[in-house]
Amino acid sequence: MVLPMKVRIWEAGPRDGLQNEPGVVPTETKVALIERLVDCGIRYIEATSFVSPKWVPQMADNAEVMARLVRKPGVAYQALTPNLKGFEAAAAAGVSDIAVFAAASESFSRRNINCSIAESLERFRPVVEAGLAHGMRVRGFVSCVVGCPFEGEVAPAKVAEVAAALMAMGCYEVGLGDTIGVGTPTKIKAMIAACAERVPIAKLGAHFHNTYGQALANLLAALEMGIDAIDSSVAGLGGCPYAPGATGNVATEDVVYMLDGMGIETGIDLAALVRTAWFISDALGRPPVSSVARALRSKCL
Repeated sequence: MVLPMKVRIWEAGPRDGLQNEPGVVPTETKVALIERLVDCGIRYIEATSFVSPKWVPQMADNAEVMARLVRKPGVAYQALTPNLKGFEAAAAAGVSDIAVFAAASESFSRRNINCSIAESLERFRPVVEAGLAHGMRVRGFVSCVVGCPFEGEVAPAKVAEVAAALMAMGCYEVGLGDTIGVGTPTKIKAMIAACAERVPIAKLGAHFHNTYGQALANLLAALEMGIDAIDSSVAGLGGCPYAPGATGNVATEDVVYMLDGMGIETGIDLAALVRTAWFISDALGRPPVSSVARALRSKCL
């Protein structure tokens, strides 16, 4: 077993995290959060999503967020674009990195985007093609890679099939999402092993939620399998409106603390990250769920 020497952290808080807030977060708070995260050393960040405000009102200010950001060179400010209308809006806003997502569960796909997995992939194909034609980097996501709130366990072979389809479309990387956080290390390894038979391990990322408190253990299992791209969310923001009881993604500061202790490079300033976790938590009126943010508050603030 050889662990990676360096890990790329994809910060999901501004999009995957804030889109699940019960209220709408002010645009200036979103922009400040993104810029603070970049100042922490984060170079890959989900800034917003270009989806219908009818379904995700929290992201209705997507173009304004992109317009207000002082974008730094070398930073990927990614936006989720589930259809061509969303892609066109993202392109008009100057987005250079986009993402599409599909589920490994038929029931989740129908509840989430009202179509089958096969239909969803066909919807995304023109979006990926348009993105590549515009010189954009396109990242793919697979949700419910271990379990589904409606179907139960998901077969690793199905996850591999969807991941391979996204890669074949032209996605440069596919994030594997344990959307409802039911994974355990053995299940995670089995799922990644199945995907690695269809997609190079260097093209896979880990996106694990912490519903059952297993996310860090699962990430360690993923690292042992050769994964070097991790999605996480500052302060543990997030959840899933289609996954009852699901908590947020694993907290970025918890991940960075673990990786620092293992001697794995992230390029992220942990103290600045803890301050950022408290910044957004204070703005939302509640403490962060992150153990590290709470433990280090007195030292970092």
